[in-house]
Amino acid sequence: MNAIEDLARLIKKLPGMGEKSALRLSYHLLKTDSTFNRALGERISTIQEKIHPCPICGSYTEDDICEFCSSDKRDRSLLMIVEESQDTVTINQAGIYNGLFHVLGGAINPLNGIGPDKLRIRELMERVDKGDFKEIIIATNPTEEGDTTALYIKRLLEEKNIPVTRLASGLPIGGDLGYADKTTLMRSLKSRIRL
Repeated sequence: MNAIEDLARLIKKLPGMGEKSALRLSYHLLKTDSTFNRALGERISTIQEKIHPCPICGSYTEDDICEFCSSDKRDRSLLMIVEESQDTVTINQAGIYNGLFHVLGGAINPLNGIGPDKLRIRELMERVDKGDFKEIIIATNPTEEGDTTALYIKRLLEEKNIPVTRLASGLPIGGDLGYADKTTLMRSLKSRIRL
């Protein structure tokens, strides 16, 4: 195996990278300025030394405590539960939520050996017990695993006497019914609102 194929094999392991895309990116890097390639390699090789999960919410940070948990401008009565750290960035960038987050680190998936014990559910329950939350929002992905995780967490929180909500799911804005799958249509129908 030559060096370009070896690089493509490694790049292919990245999410969303197929064989052709990995090979195309490998050839692009071959033609790119070597200073850029060295800087990219340095950032990749040191990222795990510089970034770690926040000890409170689990979101990635370079600081002792992440920007969400350390901010005194966030609404500490709201807690949104998400699967991954990048979900906090996506929701925060939308500018529509100003509460706290809790990152689970994935979703329950027994087929892949991920049970509740592999997620940050124990830490979640400790936060809920110590906090003064008026609402807990479950924002797991609208997948079978996300739904299972949401239902599991909802059951754990039932005795806490705190309102638990879940993000609605269904047809996207600008979507076309002709392209919607059966599951999306079903969710849209169940989550319908009165006009």
